[in-house]
Amino acid sequence: MTAPILLLGALCAAAGLRTGSAAAPPASPQRWTTTWAASPQAAWKSGPPGSYPDAAGRTIRERMRVTVGGDALQVRLSNEFGTGPLVIGSATVGVPTGPGSVAPGSLKTLTFSGQKSIAVPPGAPVLSDPVEMHIAAGSDVSISLYCPQTRDLPLTDHATGLRTAVISPPGDFTSNVNVPQASNTTSSLYVTALLVPRKPGQVAIVAFGDSITDGNRSAVDTLSNWPDDFARRLAAAGLGEKIAIVNEGIGGNQLRHDFAGVSAEARFDRDALSIPGARYIVLLEGINDLGFPGAKMMGHLLAPPSAMPTANDIIAAYRQLITRAHDHGLKIIGATLTPWEGTDLPGYYAALKEPVREAINHWIRTSGEFDDVIDFDAVLRDPAHPHRLLPRYASSDHLHPSDAGYRAMADAVNLSLFGK
Repeated sequence: MTAPILLLGALCAAAGLRTGSAAAPPASPQRWTTTWAASPQAAWKSGPPGSYPDAAGRTIRERMRVTVGGDALQVRLSNEFGTGPLVIGSATVGVPTGPGSVAPGSLKTLTFSGQKSIAVPPGAPVLSDPVEMHIAAGSDVSISLYCPQTRDLPLTDHATGLRTAVISPPGDFTSNVNVPQASNTTSSLYVTALLVPRKPGQVAIVAFGDSITDGNRSAVDTLSNWPDDFARRLAAAGLGEKIAIVNEGIGGNQLRHDFAGVSAEARFDRDALSIPGARYIVLLEGINDLGFPGAKMMGHLLAPPSAMPTANDIIAAYRQLITRAHDHGLKIIGATLTPWEGTDLPGYYAALKEPVREAINHWIRTSGEFDDVIDFDAVLRDPAHPHRLLPRYASSDHLHPSDAGYRAMADAVNLSLFGK
């Protein structure tokens, strides 16, 4: 038996194995935390044709504010609403010094499956390869994309980006410190998430909702929506590296019907349950379901009055989201619907709708079906006129909060909710 044993030993040695000892365990795959996100929308549905940016053969440079930091970055791009392949000719990441500029020496090339260029199929997202760079918590990241073949391709964007992005003249300027500006936009184009390596004990909060989560009517380039204000609170409390918060709000979104973006029930898996690192969801959605029936925008009816839901209709939708969150091991926190009387959109508010909002809020507060509750209604309402926003917390449309109102929302969130 000596020869077979010697032969086996030789084969093991040739294969790089050691006899008489256990093989080394495989390395654990790197896990990631989402540090910034924006829910994808179809740009051609966000406005009339020609109202969205022309990115064909041009370079887009846009900025994102991360929450938690790290020493590497992955970028998620989306062609989820495209009708043909989205070609990314080249892409870079850097440290911004302005909307179209980056710090000299900070640019790094993004690759996708080892390639500098990729064609993203229609309906699909794509993740970049990890790129090594130090990103501090609460800092900005600049992403530059050159899109050579998108002239007739509907854009996938996030309409309420609220940060100025630069679009160049024709050409690839992704490696330039300064991108020349032919136009600009405050939408986020193609980029839908940034991820960093997950640290032990690190979790993410998904702020999931409509325009009041998205930050509609907050000042551009100030990051004054409630999730960004809450991120600053987390940092001030020494939790900036432990808890990420990402904003998955869409202006005009509804629980049960598509309008601006697909409905909350349809996008919940993509924008909440599948977010890497997610542990908590804060749900603030439903006011548009009540407001759109009978409301008119630019003379067009948003939904017929007969589409007005009952409180039980909205509660049934909430229960679906609660069940789906729990099935994924996530905690879901319900937020009460905020005051809306006096809004300047004709038919959005009506006295007969108000009892429905109040019944929904009563259920959110008292049912015990959410894991916890944040009472944004109590924070923002005028005690003298409880169906209205407090004047100092109201923007000019009396539906969305002012910057001060968004800050009050963030200040009202109990930090202890996210240690359970």
